[in-house]
Amino acid sequence: MSSSKDKKPLPFIYQFTAGAVAGVSEVPIGCRQDASLQKGAGVGEEAYKGMFDCFSKIIRHEGVSRLYRGITAPILMEAPKRATKFAANDSWGAFYRKLFGVQKQTQSLAVLTGATAGATEAFVVVPFELVKIRLQDKASAGKYKGMLDVVGKIIKEEGPLALYNGLESTLWRHILWNGGYFGCIFQVRALLPKAEEGNRSQQIRNDLIAGTIGGTAGTILNTPMDVVKSRIQNSPKIPGQVPKYNWAWPSVGLVFKEEGFGALYKGFIPKVLRLGPGGGILLVVFTGVMDFFRKIRGE
Repeated sequence: MSSSKDKKPLPFIYQFTAGAVAGVSEVPIGCRQDASLQKGAGVGEEAYKGMFDCFSKIIRHEGVSRLYRGITAPILMEAPKRATKFAANDSWGAFYRKLFGVQKQTQSLAVLTGATAGATEAFVVVPFELVKIRLQDKASAGKYKGMLDVVGKIIKEEGPLALYNGLESTLWRHILWNGGYFGCIFQVRALLPKAEEGNRSQQIRNDLIAGTIGGTAGTILNTPMDVVKSRIQNSPKIPGQVPKYNWAWPSVGLVFKEEGFGALYKGFIPKVLRLGPGGGILLVVFTGVMDFFRKIRGE
C-alpha cells in the first residue's frame, strides 16, 4: 500500500521487505500485552481485575520474564506476517482493479482487497500463533520447554495437521481485521488534508492517524473471533472426541450463550491499546521504508 494513491507501486519484493521491517516494530510491547490476554477467568490470585492488575500479578508471582514468554514465536512470525499483509494487499489490489476494470482504488475495493490479504496472511501465521498460545497460556505452558518442543510434541501427540488447528477462526480473524484496517486507511486518507509533496512530517501525521483509526476499527471487528481462536488453538485434539470449541462462528455463539457478550471482548482494552497505535506505527514504518526504496531506485 503506497504512501499516496498517485505513487507507482514497487515490485513485490520491496513491498514484502517493507512489511517485514514494519512487522518487528511492535513485537516487544505486543508480547507483554498478549501475555495478559491469555488468562483472566481464574479465582484468588489468578483472577485478574484488569490489564494493570494482570501485569502486576504476573510480575509479582512469575517474574518479568513471564511477560516475554513465547516472544521467539512472535518475532519469527511478525516479519512474514506483516510482509504478507502489505505485499498481498498491493497485489490483490492490482488484481481486483484489473478484474473489475477500474483504474483507481475505491472504498469497497479497499475493504475487499484488505479482507483477501487477511485471508492470505492467515495461512502464514497459524502455526506461529498456535505455538505462541501454547507457550503463553499458563495451563499448558508447563508442558513445554520452548518453541521447538511445542512443535515436536504437537506433531507427536496430535499429528502434523494439528499445527493448523484454528485455521478457520484465524481466517475470519484476519479477514475482519484487515478489511477494517485497509478500508479505514483508504477513507481516512481521503478525508485528511493531503500532505504536501516532500513534507515528511505531514505524511507521517496522516499515516499515523489513518493507521491508528484503521487498527482500532479492525480490533473492534475481530476481537470476538480472536477470543474463540485462542480457545480453539489451546484445545488439544483427542482422537474420538469433538473439542468444545471447534468451529469459529458456533464457538462465538457458545461463548455468548454461556458467558455473555462481555466474554467475547475479554482482553479488548490491552489489545486495542496495542493494535490501534500499532496500526499507525505499522503504516508509518511501511510507508517510510517504501519511500526509502523509491529513493535508492531513483524514483
